[in-house]
Amino acid sequence: MSYTSHLPSDRRPVVISGPSGTGKGTLFKLLLERHPNTFTFSVSHTTRGPRPGEKNGEDYHFVTKEAFEELKASGGFVESAQFGDNFYGTSKANIMEKSAKGKIVVLDIEMEGVKQIQASRFPARFVFIAPPSEEELERRLRGRGTDKEESILKRLAQAKVELEYSKKPGVHDKIIVNDDLETAYKELEGFVYAPLAEM
Repeated sequence: MSYTSHLPSDRRPVVISGPSGTGKGTLFKLLLERHPNTFTFSVSHTTRGPRPGEKNGEDYHFVTKEAFEELKASGGFVESAQFGDNFYGTSKANIMEKSAKGKIVVLDIEMEGVKQIQASRFPARFVFIAPPSEEELERRLRGRGTDKEESILKRLAQAKVELEYSKKPGVHDKIIVNDDLETAYKELEGFVYAPLAEM
C-alpha cells in the first residue's frame, strides 16, 4: 500500500522509544525521509553547549539552566530529564506549533520520558522498538565499536529495564521487533497510517 497520497487520520504526535542499539533512530529517520511533508522531528531543549556543526533550533534549542528551569516550573515541558550535568526537555509549545502547521510530530524519548508524557495525559501514540533478542542487542552494541565495555554493560542493563517495562499492558500502542529494517519500517508506517477505527 502506498501512503504518499494521504495523511494519517490520527494526527497525534508519535512517541518512539526503545533501548539503545535497536535502530529506532534509523527507523524514524526513514519515516521523515520518505514522508517529509507529513512528519517532523521534535527539537528538544538542552542546557548543554552546542557541539561542532550543531545549529540552534535545528539540532536542539540551546538554553541556559535558568531559562530551562523557568520553562519547567511553568509546565512548559511534556517531559524532561537530566543526564550528567545537563538537562533535556520536550516543549509543549514546540509540539503544538508544528502540529498547527499540519505536521505530525515524531519524538524520540527515553523510558522515563514516556512515563512522564503518559502521566501528564498529553495526547500521543506510543511505539516501542525492541531487539529480536537481548543477545542480538549485545551483538549490535559491540559491533558498533564505539563504546567502552563499561558503557556497553550499562546500556544492556538499561535495555533489560526498558524491555521489562514495555511488557506492561497498555504502556505502548505498538511494539515492533526490529529484526529486518525494511520489515520493521513497514510495520511502523502501517501503524502510523492506520485508520482511527483500527486503533
